[in-house]
Amino acid sequence: MRLIVLGSGGYHPQNERHTLCLVLPEAGLILDAGTAFFRLVDYLDPRPWDIFLTHAHLDHIIGLTYYWSLQRQTTPGEIVVHGLEEKLEAVRMHLFAEPLFPKMPPYRFAPLDGAPRLRLERADRPPVEVRYFPLDHPGGSIGYRFDWADRSLAYVTDTTVRAAESYLPHIRGVDLLLHECYFPTGWEELAARTGHVSRAQAEQVAAAAGVKRLVLLHHNPAGDVRDLATSSSSGTVPTTIAYDGLAMEF
Repeated sequence: MRLIVLGSGGYHPQNERHTLCLVLPEAGLILDAGTAFFRLVDYLDPRPWDIFLTHAHLDHIIGLTYYWSLQRQTTPGEIVVHGLEEKLEAVRMHLFAEPLFPKMPPYRFAPLDGAPRLRLERADRPPVEVRYFPLDHPGGSIGYRFDWADRSLAYVTDTTVRAAESYLPHIRGVDLLLHECYFPTGWEELAARTGHVSRAQAEQVAAAAGVKRLVLLHHNPAGDVRDLATSSSSGTVPTTIAYDGLAMEF
């Protein structure tokens, strides 16, 4: 199964990175809808698609307004947007408020109803069990775990390590962990104050959870990704620093 990182950054786009949006074409899954959402033009097709939003900060939802551009270039099937009810309501009432963006795309909004997991069975897609869990970030955020019959993935962004003890059980043993890494090692105090983590903290979480591979994403747009690359590494879990256009099999 392929994972393509369409956007690897946080907060705002910069010359090298757009904000978070990832696609698993064979699974029909889209993770967050940041400014890289326009790059879905290369992947959308008439089959159904599911978007999973972690929260409603603009760097994770602004791409939802790009639908009409994509629709002119592709023929997307039904697109279902999943997230916490209050976050989806914020999208509907504010992002698509008439003075801001008056033409609502034909999304189907599917609030997570409080059950800790759901099962998706879509035509021409492999069935997947989805779990979600709370994270620690201003305004609230959630992480996700996706389990197919033969592989698993967890997506954790916009959190501090204060929440790690509670979310570790949800990501334990996954084949691939996508984890936020806003700052290099040594910036832990600022990470805690802003609702983020450093490279060392993300690697400690991955090691404690016993994951097989780690991808670091949601990088600080004001920073230099080379600082992350040269930042001290535990080396315990095979680690990749995400960049826009990264494609990998898992």
